[in-house]
Amino acid sequence: MDISNLHTGSFRTFLAYRKAEVIYDLTFYFCNKYLKPGDRTIDQMVQAARSGKQNIIEGKEAARTSYETLLKLVNVARASLQELLTDYEDYLRVRHLRQWDKGSVEVEAMRKLGREHKENTFFLELAQSRNDEVVANMVIVLIHQTNNLLERYLAKQIEKFIKEGGFRENLAKQRIAYRSKKQP
Repeated sequence: MDISNLHTGSFRTFLAYRKAEVIYDLTFYFCNKYLKPGDRTIDQMVQAARSGKQNIIEGKEAARTSYETLLKLVNVARASLQELLTDYEDYLRVRHLRQWDKGSVEVEAMRKLGREHKENTFFLELAQSRNDEVVANMVIVLIHQTNNLLERYLAKQIEKFIKEGGFRENLAKQRIAYRSKKQP
């Protein structure tokens, strides 16, 4: 899994972004299919899913000039997905539906699908043939995978910042080097 290219490549090739996009699409589908029109939970869940996805994009753009902003926005993405995770857990709990146990056959099968497939259409087609309990659990597994990727990415970026410094720090070094070359 490539977790390093958010800083240097397109956000669309960043695996955590692709998973966040799947989560958004599944959440939009889930809310429109299983929640009643007018339920405020729809807006909350869709916005949390959108925030998870959009903050990765904003972090990518901010990465050009600010590690601090990158780290903050990726952390906001994680927090938004955590909020969404709780909404799905609440949905299952209050309706007395089963949440898959960690390490269960269902979780392991979904983890495998999450590793093997990155396309929104694959997961949407899968969701259309499943009930609300299964779809909610599918998204829960995908959220855990995405948050794990984001946590690893954050740790890697913090390590990189410690070793290489930030944008301003490196600009200052370049300015000092430039000035020292100009002086006789």
